[in-house]
Amino acid sequence: VQLVESGGGLVQPGGSLRLSCAASGFTFSSYVMSWYRQAPGKERDLVAVIGSDGGYTNLADPVKGRFTISRDNAKNTVSLQMNSLKPEDTAVYYCNARAFRSYWGQGTQVTVSS
Repeated sequence: VQLVESGGGLVQPGGSLRLSCAASGFTFSSYVMSWYRQAPGKERDLVAVIGSDGGYTNLADPVKGRFTISRDNAKNTVSLQMNSLKPEDTAVYYCNARAFRSYWGQGTQVTVSS
């Protein structure tokens, strides 16, 4: 099983990034996919979740209206489009797959700073 995140980096406030998570080794279309983030010294928080068929999505209040989660079950990928980024969005972002088991990626760093 592998979840490999990509797309992180350094961006100025107000900028955009698109994170991607490539999954392999399990039946991707049967799993709820989520993005979490963890800032230094803080707990890992749920950012966004998408149902197994993409019909359900939910975003945490701090990112509503700015972030969008999507998935492509044909390509076994889940993405997080992040717009209007703020310094408080700085964190390591993790991809999670959950169904019978829970799997985590290694994380990708997002830094929002001028």
